[in-house]
Amino acid sequence: MAEFDDSELPDPSLMNIIEQESLQWVFVGGKGGVGKTTTSCCLGVQLAKSRKKVLIVSTDPAHNLSDVFCQKIGREPTPIQGFDNLSAMEIDANDDMEQMQQSMEEAAGAADDDNSALSSIMAELTNSIPGIDEAMSFSELMKQVQGLDYDVVVFDTAPTGHTLRLLSFPTIMEKALGKVMELKDRFGGLINQASAMFGGGNGADMQEMLIGRLEETRAVINKVNDAFQDPALTTFVCVCIPEFLSIYETERLVQELSKFGIDSHNIVVNQVLFPEKDAEELGEWLDENISSLPKEAQEICSKMMARKKMQDKYIGQCFDLYGDDFHVILMPLLDHEVRGVEKLKAFSESLVDPIDLEG
Repeated sequence: MAEFDDSELPDPSLMNIIEQESLQWVFVGGKGGVGKTTTSCCLGVQLAKSRKKVLIVSTDPAHNLSDVFCQKIGREPTPIQGFDNLSAMEIDANDDMEQMQQSMEEAAGAADDDNSALSSIMAELTNSIPGIDEAMSFSELMKQVQGLDYDVVVFDTAPTGHTLRLLSFPTIMEKALGKVMELKDRFGGLINQASAMFGGGNGADMQEMLIGRLEETRAVINKVNDAFQDPALTTFVCVCIPEFLSIYETERLVQELSKFGIDSHNIVVNQVLFPEKDAEELGEWLDENISSLPKEAQEICSKMMARKKMQDKYIGQCFDLYGDDFHVILMPLLDHEVRGVEKLKAFSESLVDPIDLEG
């Protein structure tokens, strides 16, 4: 992008993340189809150069880590072939609620009737407080990840809407659980009645078991919330492509992250046509040479130039919006897919080796 003077802009690379050794949680998110998984994997590859243990976690129900790394990756941390300090896992927080409830029942050592009562009450609670099931399974996920002892965890998140819901769990759950505790004080007897109605045993024990679980969930989520809002520990990398809808979604994402108090100062722009070139210069070359090209080549070049001009316009808007405060990284459109460790290693260099925008 020759028209940009990048001498006073933040370094157009993710080296700031690599060099910030205190970071423990790095979220990568954006609109669907913009290259979040590839960016997450490339960032993980670069972090593995300087960190002892790196974990990439996919929270997107449509998992792609296995496809990108060309190896089977499951619900448990899987070592990535070619690395001794990089692992990945694919999880879906929505699928974990039943397992979490079973472990809760086993830990409580309740009788079968008590389990039936607990299940019924939990189902009722899930229906009455939207999102509490996702939030509780999310807290289980965070407890699991925190217990794995990794230096840094890179989250390959679901598309923007789902990600914002995930990040809003701490705030939503704090309000919801505060309401539950208030209702416990005012209507605690109702839980005893519900327990008896569903065939449970000691209603008081059931009440304490449920409230204890909710308080534990709130404690975990509060701890997670504190970590997420600490820029020394957590940052969010926004990923987009140079098109209107993607830039618009990125602006919305940045605003929402700011509202939740989550640090974000990096934007990766994927699928950029010749990021080191300027549309005007390319246009001048095409004008001079187009008459000597075959008709099909003229059409191909004309379409490429139209796309390049459109991309330059939205990249310019991106720099206008964020260039003073954000590290904006332009990633080139390749003529091949980025799959497999060797291609990821090669492509990841573009994240940390800035493209000369004045070239």
